[in-house]
Amino acid sequence: MAAAWDIRDLEYWDARIREKVQEFGLTCYPQEFELCDHTQMLSLMAYSGMPSHYPHWSYGKSFERQKTLYDHGVSGLPYEMVINSDPCLAYLMRQNSLALQILTIAHVYGHNDFFANNFTFSHLHADLVIETFKNHANRVRGYAADPSIGQEAVELVLDAAHALSLQCRRNPAIRRRSPEEQKRAALEAAGAPPDPFQSVHKRPGYEAPELGRVPLEPEEDLLTFLRDYSPKLADWQRDLLTIVHEQTQYFLPQIETKIMNEGWACYWHRAIMNSLDLPPDLHMEFIVRHNQVVRAIPGDINPYHLGLKVWDDIVRRYDDPTPQEIEEFGRPDRTGREAIFQVRDVDRDVSFLRRFLTQKLMREMDMIEVAPEGNDLVVSRISDENDWQHVKRTLLSYIGMGSTPVIRVIDADHGGNRTLLLRHEYDGRELLLDYAEKTLRFVQQLWGRRVDLQTTLDGRNVCLSWDGQDFLQN
Repeated sequence: MAAAWDIRDLEYWDARIREKVQEFGLTCYPQEFELCDHTQMLSLMAYSGMPSHYPHWSYGKSFERQKTLYDHGVSGLPYEMVINSDPCLAYLMRQNSLALQILTIAHVYGHNDFFANNFTFSHLHADLVIETFKNHANRVRGYAADPSIGQEAVELVLDAAHALSLQCRRNPAIRRRSPEEQKRAALEAAGAPPDPFQSVHKRPGYEAPELGRVPLEPEEDLLTFLRDYSPKLADWQRDLLTIVHEQTQYFLPQIETKIMNEGWACYWHRAIMNSLDLPPDLHMEFIVRHNQVVRAIPGDINPYHLGLKVWDDIVRRYDDPTPQEIEEFGRPDRTGREAIFQVRDVDRDVSFLRRFLTQKLMREMDMIEVAPEGNDLVVSRISDENDWQHVKRTLLSYIGMGSTPVIRVIDADHGGNRTLLLRHEYDGRELLLDYAEKTLRFVQQLWGRRVDLQTTLDGRNVCLSWDGQDFLQN
């Protein structure tokens, strides 16, 4: 049975935890907490945790689905939700026990510190997040209430924008070249290479680059390209694409750092809780809850489990390296605590695991690779000396945005008739034709002309097309 508590208990333990946060060297935004019941938590889950969000039928569908699963005991609710904002906003479940509330508060400060320091969040203006989402919501509601536009027209654009929103640059922290820089690079690439003997050599032919082509370089941000170059969109439609793109940019760093972020929060909630000198009953419940969160999940990757294991191993490798590790990497020049703070700042999941997920860890976690064989899945590789790096590469190809195909805009006037040419960057994984067709329909809806998509199927180059009436494969 959950222990009784009131707001004063939470205020007391929050103050104790903040002392430990400062003692351990975590640097956080100011932290705010709100208590909510299960219905409010379901609503927040449907709206990705935002206290204000524009309306769309998909959020209602998400709410009803989550509520049905919860009501029938198929799915539970998260202990908390944390918003990357300044001040940082977190929601606590009112029904949780005191021990669980204390653990959750400590966990939240771990997320807060990660948001405030990891480089993938550096392009976001955390102090403006809540107001930005409110502004987006007001603009969308204004378009829906406009008699000349209406709810149905707004949702048609949002349907397409949501479907295409993840077709964007994966790392916004890396600056994109300006149009002028792209033109300069194209001119330099087209020029003859420097030749110290050019006076006696015949000058090679010079082919002027197509500086009028749009885009000049392949473009990953599909929504912003359609917003800027589509010949059929009205200003309010362009604004909706901007809204969806901006909100995607907010959530993208969380997708790209899920394993690091959850592991970091678990590492610090464990350290904080163990330092609080909790009463025995609270400490025992903490141990049970912690183990439930970070347990391994057979047949799946638990980001809490994987992230915590890697953070723990980084600390061990710097504080207590094996002779083999000293021989291979040299004697550490910093403590494990100093090392993980540096890693927190500069990595995201792909680089984090590429650098620090070792064969030893993979063997401990029984990481394997499976492949289809008839109607079954069979173990195709295990993390032994021969195959562990292959298993690791497979894992890296699916985490973060790795499972989302990369599609780039190549030409906005392909064939001279305003056909939009896209190219799928084939990496050995083929597109699912049902999804490809739906994607092309949405792109064509926003572009207004034929859309071609170059990809690879069954080992050969093909072009998938949608002209507004027929789906073609050539």
